[in-house]
Formats: sequence, structure tokens, C-alpha cells
Amino acid sequence: RIGISELITRCAKHIFKTYLQGVELSALSAAVSHFLNCFLSSFPDAVAHLPPDELVSRRKSRKRRNRVPGGGDNTAWASLTPSELWKNIASEAQSYYHFTIQCESVDQVVEKYNLQKTTLLREISVKTGIQILIKEYNFDSRHKPAFTEEDILNIFPVVKHVNPKASDAFHFFQSGQAKVQQGFLKEGCELINEALNLFNNVYGPMHVEICACLRLLARLNYIMGDHPEALSNQQKAVLMSERVLGIEHPNTIQEYMHLALYCFANGQLSTALKLLYRARYLMLLVCGEDHPEMALLDSNIGLVLHGVMEYDLSLRFLENALTINTKYHGPRSLKVALSHHLVARVYESKAEFRSALQHEKEGYTIYKNQMGEAHEKTKESSEYLKYLTQQAVALQRTMNEIYKNGSNASIMPLKFTAPSMASVLEQLNIINGIIFIPLSQKDLENLKAEVQRRQQLQELGKNEEPAEDSPLELEDKIPID
Repeated sequence: RIGISELITRCAKHIFKTYLQGVELSALSAAVSHFLNCFLSSFPDAVAHLPPDELVSRRKSRKRRNRVPGGGDNTAWASLTPSELWKNIASEAQSYYHFTIQCESVDQVVEKYNLQKTTLLREISVKTGIQILIKEYNFDSRHKPAFTEEDILNIFPVVKHVNPKASDAFHFFQSGQAKVQQGFLKEGCELINEALNLFNNVYGPMHVEICACLRLLARLNYIMGDHPEALSNQQKAVLMSERVLGIEHPNTIQEYMHLALYCFANGQLSTALKLLYRARYLMLLVCGEDHPEMALLDSNIGLVLHGVMEYDLSLRFLENALTINTKYHGPRSLKVALSHHLVARVYESKAEFRSALQHEKEGYTIYKNQMGEAHEKTKESSEYLKYLTQQAVALQRTMNEIYKNGSNASIMPLKFTAPSMASVLEQLNIINGIIFIPLSQKDLENLKAEVQRRQQLQELGKNEEPAEDSPLELEDKIPID
């Protein structure tokens, strides 16, 4: 679907470039709105809005100065129709990409390939530099066109270019990433801070690379337990991403999700939920409901709602995430197993143990088949199944006692525990790819001894090889046990 959307908008861009060459500057907004109506509107008889008096007077006064050899009629663009445009797009797709589009209108394309008109509008606007008015556009009206001349605010040149790269800062950034992957979080954090300073000196305060540095710093702060600092750095990354990339850019949506996680860790539950709802709204605009990333977003929202005991609403999001994960990753995927477990937890909180057992059994079967019975995840799922079974049996006994003895029944209290913030945060970390490995005291001592041994090796290397790059090279070559 993403490929089809990209192909169609690229073909439309090629046609749009040729289309604009025959347009006078005074009729530019009318021509652009007419093209967008032919491209996206369901209105079958799109007619261009021509200000005839103004155009005629301008053409007469500039007849000699602006005459283009072979230019022809400057109002030829007004004769474009939706069916003609889509025939041209199909022809361009066949000749340029060797792909056949057997559709004669935008409605057929949307229905056949499950596309969104808002997605196509965003893509064509980004590719051609069109700036339009922010408002609700009715693309599906068959009585009037979606765009008018007043909706086109500006058009910017879009030039292919290679972004200059700050090589020294980029080297520090890559070295910091390598250190983090090796487990040296503190050293990695220092290198990335150095990269951030260099990026600021080269690019100024606003740049995509600076945004990436802030995002990684926030993640490192979070892993090292400094949640307020993680929140501060991620807020900067979000603001910068909005300014540099735009509020609806996929990277900005990811930044919102990370910020929501850090807000939840800092106890700002309502803010976290608002950020996730905002990210989901933008994802719907850009990609639509049927997208793999929507499963991750819905899982985050479902977990936060579970934490605030909104069980019914939480189930809606988690079950939707389960459906999307099953569709894109297959029914035997580990992501599907995790989704089953999350749904089972909510059903447990609602005391619907039959449904909880059903979902957890599905998850257990996947873990057992994919990872074996000896794996930690399989054992955890097995223990949870036993717990759910005990709770279900206790509930059934209580209900039988009530049916048998009525109001005189001696009822044993059932344990319905609300989800703790710590358990919800643990699940949020897992689905977002952050896994903390618990270490025993013996493991910590072994780790300290290993770090000291490596530091001694590094000092020996510095004494033997006093070259400038030797410390970094030596650190990179030390193996990890």
C-alpha cells in the first residue's frame, strides 16, 4: 500500500511539473486547485475557476514581453479533467515504473488499494511544495469540488540535494552508539553529549541530527534511571522534530510515543495519554488504521488505560493491536503472543477468567513452539496460566456457594488486584524495546571486576601506543562476554 501510494504521487508529480509550465503566474493558485480537484476530488465535472477579465488584460499588456516560443494557449491547463489526469497517471506508471494501474478515478484507486485521500494529499503537497489552507476538506462530495483558489496559500521550490554532514560530530555519535551497544552506557552518554555540542556548533540549534542526539540521550537517561532528565531531553527532541520535520512527520509521531513513555514513568498519566492519542490521530491521517505501527500505538494506549483502570476502553485498543499484529506478523509471532498476554491481563482485572485463560493459552502455545519449554517467557506464561486457573476455580466455587445457599453463603474473599504502575511500566518498556536485566549481587561484583580489568587493559594500550586514535580503537576491539 505504501509503495502504491508513493508510485501514484510520483507519477502525479511528473505530470504536475509539465502542467505548471503552461500556467501564468496570475492564475497559479487557480491552476493548482484545479489540478488537486482532478487528482483527489470525487466531483466528476471539475471546472477551473478562470478570472477572464484579469487574465485577458494581463495577457494583452505582457503579450510581447512574455511570449514564449511554441508556448501556445496559456489557459490550456483549464481543460484538464479528472478522467484525463488519471489516464495520464496510469500511462506514466506503465511507461516509467512498468506498473499497471487499472483505475479511471481516485475513488476506484482508494477502493482497490485501500488508500486514504488525505495521505495522497500530504504526499503530493510534500513532493511538489504546495502549501494549502488548514481546514476540513470534503473529498467525497459529488456536488462541488474539494479545493478552491483561496485554499492554495503558496508553492515552494523542491530541490534535490545532499545534506552536508558534520563528520567529526557524526564520528562521535557513531562511537557513542557503539559504546551503548557494548554496554558502556556512561561512556556512550559522554560521547553523544560531545556529538551534540559539535552538532550545535556546526548546524545551529535546530537540525535533524541534533534531534537524534537528544532522543538517544533521553533513552540513555531513562535506562540509567534518571527519568526527569529523560523527560527534559525528549521534550526538546519533540519540539525540534515538530519545527524541523513537521508535526505530521512519522519521526515526530515516534517522538510523541517516546515522550508519552517518559511522562508515564514520571507519574504524568493524563499527559502520557494525551500524547498517545495525539500520535494516534496523526498516524491515522498519515498512514491510516491498517498499519503495523498502529499496533504498537494501540498497545501503549491500552496499557496506560489499564493502569488507570479503564478496562473496557483498554480492551478495545489491545484487541485492535492483536488483530493488526496477527495480520502483519502472522499468528505464530512473538508480538502476537505478547498481545495475547496483555489482553489476558485486562480480562483478569475484569474477573473474566475464562477469556483471560483463552488468550494466555494462545500466548503460551506460541512461546512453547517458538522458544521451547525451558525458556523464561514460556515458564512465566505457564505460571500465569496456573494463577488464572486458581482464580477461575475460586470464583466458580464462590458462585456455586451463592447459588446453593443464597444470602447465607460463607463467601471467601476473592483477590482482584488493580494493576500497579510498576507492572504497567514494565510492560510498556517491553513493548517499546526497553528491557532491564536484573542482576544479583554476585553478577554485579563480576561486572565491576570485568570493568576494572578492561580499564587496566586500556591504560596499558595508551602507554604502548601513544597515537591519537588508539584509545578509541582499543575500546572498540575489546570483546564482550
